Amino acid sequence: MSTTVDRGFVRLAVWTTIATYLLILVGALVRAAGAGLGCPDWPHCFGQWIPPTRADQLPPQFDHSQFNAALTWTEYVNRLLGVSIGLLIAATTFLALRRFRHQPGVRWSTVAAFVLVAFEGWLGGQVVRSGLTPWMISAHLLVALLIVTLLLLATFRAVHPHPAPIRTAAEKRVRNLSLGIIALVLGQVGLGTQIRAGIEHAIAGMPDLPRELWLEQVVDLDHLHRAFAALVLLSIIALSSWCHGACPDHHRLNTWSRVSSGLAVAQAAIGAVLAGWHLPPAAQVLHVSVASLLIGALTLQALHANQGRG
Repeated sequence: MSTTVDRGFVRLAVWTTIATYLLILVGALVRAAGAGLGCPDWPHCFGQWIPPTRADQLPPQFDHSQFNAALTWTEYVNRLLGVSIGLLIAATTFLALRRFRHQPGVRWSTVAAFVLVAFEGWLGGQVVRSGLTPWMISAHLLVALLIVTLLLLATFRAVHPHPAPIRTAAEKRVRNLSLGIIALVLGQVGLGTQIRAGIEHAIAGMPDLPRELWLEQVVDLDHLHRAFAALVLLSIIALSSWCHGACPDHHRLNTWSRVSSGLAVAQAAIGAVLAGWHLPPAAQVLHVSVASLLIGALTLQALHANQGRG
């Protein structure tokens, strides 16, 4: 069986993965800016395919008080990027089905990503129609993270089609622990979206609530989120340290374990900034973005552990 790497597919898959991470970042920006309802309808934006730039350009059925040009165009760019990602994933899937007939790991990962990106588009419409229901926002982010994970898996399998015939017990343990930590991080992401939703609910009832009192409105969730953050950080650092001792010659695995540790430390530092400086929007965007990168690094850590050194 050939082990030649299809570099054209790998380049497309890598760029599609990078673009999907960019979409997650822009989605976090939309959330932090309060632009989720910048376009109050779906799939149009204020009844038009290209939104207006001034309130006096609104169709008569819309209230001028709903319009904020900056928020509208922030959400509109988010939608355009989402459509572009959908087209990139469609192209990646088409190429995978044509060129990887004997590598189901590549084919089915891209097919699953394509199905999920279609579902994600539908879910985005439901989020808008629901008026930003918290559980839907959480689901929207989690599906995006699953899509980027599937793209990473497809890319990895295209580059490394055949695992080593023998993998050590230590490598298998790193793989399993990495997957367990990914589950913890996903739970942290879900908790974070619920904290944000609780804060928005409080602000809706008390529009003049000072920013420094926002976290006090979700104090129990916030304490739980911090406790799990400490658990995740310690778990990642402990696993990285153990991995370096148990698998000293597996250089790629150790590289990704170091990347995971660095991202976990960065995420903890951003969390401290959020708590200490009253949730600055830039830190909110970074918090979601670094969480998505951390899940990607842990995924590659698990994949390299499963791959072995052959």
